[in-house]
Amino acid sequence: MESALKPYRVMAYIVGVMLLLLCVAMVVKYGFDNGSLVAVVGPVHGFLYMIYLLAALNLGLKTRWPVKYLLLVLIAGTIPFLSFVVEKNVTERVNRQIKAAAATA
Repeated sequence: MESALKPYRVMAYIVGVMLLLLCVAMVVKYGFDNGSLVAVVGPVHGFLYMIYLLAALNLGLKTRWPVKYLLLVLIAGTIPFLSFVVEKNVTERVNRQIKAAAATA
């Protein structure tokens, strides 16, 4: 579990920041009629989001999350600021699972 948590956390932060940059790029595109920033940030965010999905799916399978929770975590990378909130929740949840597993071992 611990080995899957770190890549998930890194990708959650990266995708969260890229999504905020994409929001800024959208404001520039539609507010100032300049789509060049969206042309760069959009595909980068999309690519990194795919990596985020893999990292979250890997963690979710290893920790045996319920499907609804896993879907929430997967969707978190598409809503501004939500990936930061969900990442904190996921980290606390996984750390509790790790402590519980250590206590029973």
